[in-house]
Amino acid sequence: MNLSVLPTKLVVAGIGTEIGKTVASAVLVEALQADYWKPIQSGALNDSDTDTVRRLVSNTTSYYHSEAYRLTQPLSPHAAAEIDGVTIELDKFNVPQTHNSLIIELAGGLMVPLNNHELTIDLVQRLGLPVVLVSRNYLGSINHTLLSVAVCQSRNIPLVGILFNGPTVPATETFILAYTGLPCIGRIGQEAQMTKELIKKYAAELLPALHQLVEPFQ
Repeated sequence: MNLSVLPTKLVVAGIGTEIGKTVASAVLVEALQADYWKPIQSGALNDSDTDTVRRLVSNTTSYYHSEAYRLTQPLSPHAAAEIDGVTIELDKFNVPQTHNSLIIELAGGLMVPLNNHELTIDLVQRLGLPVVLVSRNYLGSINHTLLSVAVCQSRNIPLVGILFNGPTVPATETFILAYTGLPCIGRIGQEAQMTKELIKKYAAELLPALHQLVEPFQ
């Protein structure tokens, strides 16, 4: 099955902040030659996550869609929005129209507040798309990964699988996969500096698993 024939739309979620969602998104964008969309950018407006993915991706097919909200402060979306004098509203998020595959990168973890009464997971539920969960090994990551899986399952949000990023800890990864029953999409190693060449390498390694795992969601 060729994923370029049936466009694939995936949400990239992390078990917390600074997990490596942007690098993971770049790998997925390269693997699928997909478009990219970051609905909310908080801070770093002159060097955004969209800019980072664009720098790391080699293919010329991908298109980078504008954010729904561009917030000036590197804070939780609800706090950054309050400082900027705006209110984040779920009905303002519309999935970009494209005939290509699309990777959607969330801001922060699933339970991060968007406003005074809605969370990032409410946005995920509204989008109605399957989730790739990015996990990173650190003390407490098992707890954070299992909680992220559980909250998705409690809302019937489909999970494609887990993508591990950073240092490999076999005991941790083995337990997470066995306990959740989710497949491992792949692993992105700890690199001193992520380059286009490395993104292409990891994309090639992930592509066979993506072919198999994404098919049921198309």
